[in-house]
Amino acid sequence: MNPTQPQTLQIGVFLLYFNAVFGLLDFLRTSWAPFLLIAAGGAAAGYGIANERKWGYYLGVGMAALPFALRAYYNGLGNVLSADVITLLFEIALVALLLHPQSRDYQRIWFK
Repeated sequence: MNPTQPQTLQIGVFLLYFNAVFGLLDFLRTSWAPFLLIAAGGAAAGYGIANERKWGYYLGVGMAALPFALRAYYNGLGNVLSADVITLLFEIALVALLLHPQSRDYQRIWFK
């Protein structure tokens, strides 16, 4: 976590780490490879954003969109929002936090 970043990025980093932990737990429970991808990608993206790296921000946006893409691939485009309400709220919040104008401006100016 980087306390000098805007609150939108700080909460986004926290949610990326949170998703990484739950992705790892889901992988250990099911041994389904995309859960390991979510865990590794979320942790790497959180680390990259916390250390103000552009690759971390772009990876974070990709990881935030990944659950929607996986649902579209496996369940069809009409079922992209077919997750339970709590999961869907966290996924939408993560996308919104990372794409918020304050987050985008900060990463555009300060990230290397």
